[in-house]
Amino acid sequence: MSSGTNVARVTHIIAESPKSFDDAVQVGFARASSTLRGITGLRIVEQRVSVKDNKIATYRVKMEVIFILE
Repeated sequence: MSSGTNVARVTHIIAESPKSFDDAVQVGFARASSTLRGITGLRIVEQRVSVKDNKIATYRVKMEVIFILE
């Protein structure tokens, strides 16, 4: 391979927060970045909420985490 060629990998994670979808993304990114190196992007695949007692209990996001393989 030439020196400018990269190979990326995608892994899926699900994160949740009682605050908001944005906070759930931040929670998921913080966790992913603690174990994965070379993250280049995130793609939000799905957003859901869980409901309890007729109120939104948690915000959930399913994300693809894209990172460069070393």
